[in-house]
Amino acid sequence: MFTIGYRRRSAFSLVELVVVVVILGVIAAIALPRMSRGAAGAADAGLATDLSVMRSAIELYRSEHAGTYPSVANIVNQLTQYTNEAGATSATASATHIYGPYLTRVPTLKVSANRGNSGIAAAAGAGVGWIYDETAGTIIANSGTDTDSSGTLYSAY
Repeated sequence: MFTIGYRRRSAFSLVELVVVVVILGVIAAIALPRMSRGAAGAADAGLATDLSVMRSAIELYRSEHAGTYPSVANIVNQLTQYTNEAGATSATASATHIYGPYLTRVPTLKVSANRGNSGIAAAAGAGVGWIYDETAGTIIANSGTDTDSSGTLYSAY
């Protein structure tokens, strides 16, 4: 009798390939929502950091200017330029303008409909990213009623 030898091929079966595709699908279903939330979380963290830096700059200004906060009309210059004890600004340091600068620039708002604005004012308006109260020295995001993913108002950061 005569037998014909069969060569056995090594390859994946259709069932094995389907199992691998299903596993990859499950991993993608878990990972994609987490990655999309990461971008929003980064903007929220950026807002908190920017507010912390600006609040520290305002408090440092106050401590060096006899308890006086920057004026709402001149806050950008008072925080980004050199100042004298009375709060008058100068682009360069001098014998009288010895304080500051406290910021290199005012950061832009990273969240809400006003994203990209860096203006500071006492009330919401065009180009305003930050709302500042010169009597209390407080600064908040000009974000209206927009909230983060946990429901916290950005203006409450």
